[in-house]
Amino acid sequence: MLSIKNLTKSYNGRTIFKDLSFTVAPGEVLTIVGPSGIGKTTFLNILAGLIPADGGSIELDGKELTIDGTRQGSEVGVIFQDFNLFPQYTVTENITLAPRIVAKEKKATYTKTAAELLADLDLTEHQNNYPFELSGGQKQRVAIARALAMKPGVLAYDEPTSGLDEASTERVTSIIQKLQSRNATQLVVTHDLPFAQSLNGKVLDFSKDVER
Repeated sequence: MLSIKNLTKSYNGRTIFKDLSFTVAPGEVLTIVGPSGIGKTTFLNILAGLIPADGGSIELDGKELTIDGTRQGSEVGVIFQDFNLFPQYTVTENITLAPRIVAKEKKATYTKTAAELLADLDLTEHQNNYPFELSGGQKQRVAIARALAMKPGVLAYDEPTSGLDEASTERVTSIIQKLQSRNATQLVVTHDLPFAQSLNGKVLDFSKDVER
């Protein structure tokens, strides 16, 4: 379970959010909605350990995660809006890089995991392609596979349908639903309300439900 308690963040004297508290059960999808600039991505970056919070706590499966912006663990896997794939590496190399270098996994382990993820996300035929050779939807699936390769406790998406066509959006929805059926805990930040409504889970509206 993911538990957020009294999380607070300010920039230059402006409160982005304060005393933000909620829980996400294992296998649950929480969709975070609201207009641009309201703090959704800031929250996601704090959750990922990329920037510090001013107060509060984040707990995952009974373990408290640091909120000072220095966290090095892979407890939270984030799929960023612009994918952040390494252009000099193939699809397989993008997926296996962190397990190989960060997690120090054996080659047999990360190779097997990558092959399973490639098959599961219908990317096997693109395993030797470079990012510039992929469509937006394919890059999105590679980014999801790369995050899953580190076996995170929570998977978080930042505007996963931004710039995607209808077919690719439906594919992303299908992937999220498939992972939910496998008990994956997921957070989805989006301003795409039809997409948010297509997901089976709770909704947190940053414009209405979050104190400032």
